[in-house]
Amino acid sequence: MAKTDTERLDDLEILAAHQAQMLDDLNEVVVSQGEVIADLRRKLEVLTRRFAEAEERMRDAVPVDKPPHW
Repeated sequence: MAKTDTERLDDLEILAAHQAQMLDDLNEVVVSQGEVIADLRRKLEVLTRRFAEAEERMRDAVPVDKPPHW
């Protein structure tokens, strides 16, 4: 039996409500992931700087001479 216009409209309103809720949920996930990415970028910048500093210290500390077995 075919649905009435009222039933079809009700179904569409329910579908729209579910989709609106899904969009809100997905938006929360995107915002949360954006915060995580920003935090990871900050940590990567710190680690990159520390690595570069450690490399510089090692370059200054290690002699350039060949090992004795050469």
